[in-house]
Amino acid sequence: MTFRARHLLGIEHLAPDEIRTVLDLAESYVELNQRTVKRSDALAGMTQINMFFENSTRTQASFELAGKRLGADVMNMSVAHSSVKKGETLIDTALTLNAMHPDLLVVRHPASGAVDLLAQKVNCAVLNAGDGRHEHPTQALLDALTIRRAKGRIQRLTVAICGDIAHSRVARSNLILLGKMENRIRLIGPPTLMPSGVADLGCEVYDDMREGLLDADVVMMLRLQKERMDGGFIPSEREYYHRFGLDAEKLGFAKEDAIVMHPGPMNRGVEIDGELADDINRSVIQDQVEMGVAVRMACMDLLARNLRAERGRQAAGVMV
Repeated sequence: MTFRARHLLGIEHLAPDEIRTVLDLAESYVELNQRTVKRSDALAGMTQINMFFENSTRTQASFELAGKRLGADVMNMSVAHSSVKKGETLIDTALTLNAMHPDLLVVRHPASGAVDLLAQKVNCAVLNAGDGRHEHPTQALLDALTIRRAKGRIQRLTVAICGDIAHSRVARSNLILLGKMENRIRLIGPPTLMPSGVADLGCEVYDDMREGLLDADVVMMLRLQKERMDGGFIPSEREYYHRFGLDAEKLGFAKEDAIVMHPGPMNRGVEIDGELADDINRSVIQDQVEMGVAVRMACMDLLARNLRAERGRQAAGVMV
């Protein structure tokens, strides 16, 4: 299997064959997670520290479960009660963690680039669980696995990403990954929620849901990230749902077998109709949650292999 990365900081530096390696290994972990005994020793003897500077339910629980199922010793660091709240810098936090000799460090941070800075200061493998508006690589990988299992491929599909594009690291990571895998990507949303320079991203841009969803294979809805908004980006939630919320009528413009996705948490009746979100014939939202654990297991497994190999080379060099 081909996977050369020392850290997983984003999708941008992954080659298509590395993406396929993650998805293929994750398939085996999907099968393991459906067994009665869900255990592997891939991370036996290794320590995983989860540091979430932003609130998280799905991602943090998914990483914790993934590490434990792989046999790692998992510690969740409570940032709310840590020295960070007392004024400690991110670099000092990194140096403190490094002195504990962890093997895997999972980090979510509100500032873009913060996870990359941490990775430069520690001797372990670092996984980006979301940094600001930059990237959320494991979300894009689990979305890719969900799409591949539902559609039978991850190439040459028409994928519509709808909603708050400007504030979404999920959208950015999916744009990069789906672009690498030769898909046709459409961004749909109000102009106020489109990032600057969107025309240079190699995708089509629409401000009309019906036009943008026409003949789409995949409809990926995004959460309105009100916590990242500092102004009047939308007239009202009611108006937003009328124009950009996904309901059965708008979905009717996509292909009959189009799948509906959402990274969660959902604002029902704002971004998506509740009945549609629960429609087992169209929605793969719960599948995304299931795939999240398997993908994160695969990512940590692959990074641990590279870390062990690197440490082996260093030990051999010292011995020589």
